[in-house]
Amino acid sequence: MAQAFNDSYSEKPEVFGPKFDKLVSLIENSRRMTVFTGAGVSTLSGIPDFRGKHGVYNDPWQGMDVEEIISMTFFRREPGIFYKWAKDVWYRLEDYEPNIVHTTIALLQKKGYLRSVYTQNIDMLHQRAGSTNVYEVHGSPEFHHCTRCHAKFGYAEIAPKVLRDELPLCPRCGGVIKPDIIFYEESLNENVLDAAWREFSSSDLCLVLGSSLTVQPAASLPMLARRNGADVVIVNAQPTYQDSGATLLFRDLAQTFGALNDYLLNK
Repeated sequence: MAQAFNDSYSEKPEVFGPKFDKLVSLIENSRRMTVFTGAGVSTLSGIPDFRGKHGVYNDPWQGMDVEEIISMTFFRREPGIFYKWAKDVWYRLEDYEPNIVHTTIALLQKKGYLRSVYTQNIDMLHQRAGSTNVYEVHGSPEFHHCTRCHAKFGYAEIAPKVLRDELPLCPRCGGVIKPDIIFYEESLNENVLDAAWREFSSSDLCLVLGSSLTVQPAASLPMLARRNGADVVIVNAQPTYQDSGATLLFRDLAQTFGALNDYLLNK
């Protein structure tokens, strides 16, 4: 199993304890809680994020800018190079396991505190942890499609080809197959955005977990909740531009969700 990064931002008990008690009170008194997760959640499972200290954007890949590689312009021109990059980033997802954040969110759902999960991540770990109603704002490699005839394919069908360094081509028409992940220059799924606008605008508590809140329009969802009166709790290792408006701030996801998991199990 892949190892998680071991950066720790944990707080001393005398600092963490009172804040955690307030978090529990907010959750217990919430009737419409929303959860928004970003790449920082996945790093606990060993998956590098994009913009953090271990982020894949930090260094070029074979001399190329990673943000260019995951653009539609580049994919149309050089799909083979994209898949060579993606091979070890998006097509070894079985090497990773859900972590304490994923399992605690699933437990929140099971106990009726939470209906839906909105995530910027494309690793499908929320589903593997047992969460339902997971909205993947930036898409998912669970499904792929032919860019020519639009035939659909599953991750399990495409991943072995990528791992064998084969360019996935449609068996029907020979077109290049693309994962249903939102690349640069593509629009977000309107149905997912519509659902998000409805839920976040009516939320009374919004948990922002492991997101730098820099990628729009997804990052505007917690701000929408706050503008409509919700308490916003941000748990992220690095500061975000929305910290000043948060009701509570935590830096360590493992510490916070380890404590929350214990609370829920002993409740």
